[in-house]
Amino acid sequence: MSAKIITEHPAWRTTPKGEQARLVEHEGAAWLAIWNHRSEHLALQAITGDPAAEQPPVAYTSPIDLPTTPEQAVPLLDELVRLGTVARLTNPSLWDAIVTAILRQVVSAKQARRRHQSFYAAYGRNFTTATGEFALVPTPETVLALPDDGFAAVGTKFNRTALLAAAEAYLDRGEQWVTLDPESLIKELVEVPRIGPWTAAAAAADFTGDFSIYPHGDLAVRTWARKAAPILELPSSDFEFEAMWRRWAPDRTQLHALTLFTLTWGSNDLNDHGGRHRL
Repeated sequence: MSAKIITEHPAWRTTPKGEQARLVEHEGAAWLAIWNHRSEHLALQAITGDPAAEQPPVAYTSPIDLPTTPEQAVPLLDELVRLGTVARLTNPSLWDAIVTAILRQVVSAKQARRRHQSFYAAYGRNFTTATGEFALVPTPETVLALPDDGFAAVGTKFNRTALLAAAEAYLDRGEQWVTLDPESLIKELVEVPRIGPWTAAAAAADFTGDFSIYPHGDLAVRTWARKAAPILELPSSDFEFEAMWRRWAPDRTQLHALTLFTLTWGSNDLNDHGGRHRL
């Protein structure tokens, strides 16, 4: 069966060879991930540290996990099944997941990607690889030391207070946060100023790989569902859509798969249909 990789995280980018590549930090080491569309294989290469060390986690979700009913959902489910198995590089860094979710607040998907790349390139840890230049997330200490104009210089002035609050909270409680289950992690994150339910759920889903906790009424999910199955008449409000989504996928495994596959379907679209994300 064929396989696709989800590239919803803004750190993914296309290489000159047409592959998808991303740098992540796992157990203190930098790893370059490269997805080859032809071989449908994700290669992981240690850029720093021991090449024989444990690799970052990769999760594979089969289309058999998708719901099969109700009849109303069949046009969308038929389209999603065609993706085959979905691979996802689970974000091994909770701090990166938090920063990424904050940078996605209020702006469109393309704007968030540009903002993410600018912030990381300017203040993150940069690495030269055979595939190009990549940067890891700026450390909490680096974020706390940035002057006001440092945020403005890379288009993150709006995110300044949230990033500062998150950095301070992560240094204080990050070691405990990484041990929590997804729901408990969300509850902890929403206690941080300027991190609302959407940001907390998106960050937790990114870090844990559990898309049953993703904000299912998100405009990106609604947009890709409509584009994948235009014949369907779907609710326009996020509240009504999320309620319908949960009826379609009544158990956790199905809800994870339905959301993951829908985001995968749209993650490589070049148009800016992602909409503006909430706090």
